[in-house]
Amino acid sequence: MTTNRVTFIDTMRGFSLFGILMANLLIFQFGMYGKDELNNLSTLDNGALYFVKVVIEGSFMPIFTILFGFSLIKLIESIRRKKTKSRWSILRRATGLIALGLLHSILLWEGDILFSYGCMMLFLIPFINRKPKTLFIWAGILFVLTTALTYGSMETSKKEQKEIDTYIQQADDVYANGSYLEIFDFRANAEVPGMEDSSFIFIILIFAPMFYAPLFLFGMALAKKQAFVEMNKEMKWYKLGALLVPIGLVCKSVSFLESESAFSSILLMGGSQLLAIGYVCLAAYIYNTRPVQQLAPAFESVGKLSLTNYLLQTIICTTVFYGYGLGLYGKLGVFGGILFGIVVYSLQCVFSLAYLKKFKRGPFETILRIWTNWSWTGQVK
Repeated sequence: MTTNRVTFIDTMRGFSLFGILMANLLIFQFGMYGKDELNNLSTLDNGALYFVKVVIEGSFMPIFTILFGFSLIKLIESIRRKKTKSRWSILRRATGLIALGLLHSILLWEGDILFSYGCMMLFLIPFINRKPKTLFIWAGILFVLTTALTYGSMETSKKEQKEIDTYIQQADDVYANGSYLEIFDFRANAEVPGMEDSSFIFIILIFAPMFYAPLFLFGMALAKKQAFVEMNKEMKWYKLGALLVPIGLVCKSVSFLESESAFSSILLMGGSQLLAIGYVCLAAYIYNTRPVQQLAPAFESVGKLSLTNYLLQTIICTTVFYGYGLGLYGKLGVFGGILFGIVVYSLQCVFSLAYLKKFKRGPFETILRIWTNWSWTGQVK
């Protein structure tokens, strides 16, 4: 039964990486700001954009967040079985993720999540020894608070819009045509609209993950409840949770259709997180069906190498789209980007399956494990 649990978690982690790639391809192709200002799209691209925005964007990263919280508790349990204290191991893992995230964002791509996850681990330390019920309550409280904080109109002034348009033009030019050093310089020195103050950017990087704190805590509570251990006994919960899928999709759809409403951001934020939970429950509900079991090993292999595959996605996509590579920035279109993402992810499945036949862990997983356990073998002392 334990194998079942681990397999499901790894499978979901691999599945979430597929969705993360689909969402990130909008950024790789059109930029962090440009992806939200796409105009004059073909009917096909317009439909593809709406699909990505509603079904994928903002809902697959939260799945990864739930699994991160779940895995954190399992890591701590594993360490404590071998030694009494886990404090320094957790601190080292957090600093390891922060370091990897900084290198990732500085050297390759501004869309990094590892830095934020490392910071989030430090925030979660006071919750590690709490009971599942306490974690569920805190998750609920923070979900209501963080969602309520998004209330209000997101309208931008003419001056702000002009700054955004100027920034998008500059970004499009440098990413499409620039050398590695030119793109590196742009990332380091360009004035991002609304974030001219560097101290404000640092605060945003640290506190933005707080909006996903409910899902970190939710994942930790699930791990403490031994969720996904005996999946056949939990089917009623999966079935109930799967109802969040249509609820989340409706909330997100309405938020886009009523984008001028002050409640639009609440519907988007709340709907995205509810949809993520719904996806996890739906996946658990259908996990043991034959079609899913045929695909599961591929997703599982990607999930076991999640850190390596996440960084590989950045390396592949920046090389394909940026000027110092193939220079296809903005040229594939939204629908073409989806097809490209399916090809990349399929190759990652093949690579991961082949890799795990020879090696137990990925290269970046090994580095992080060595640092976490403070051991050249990667084993807990």
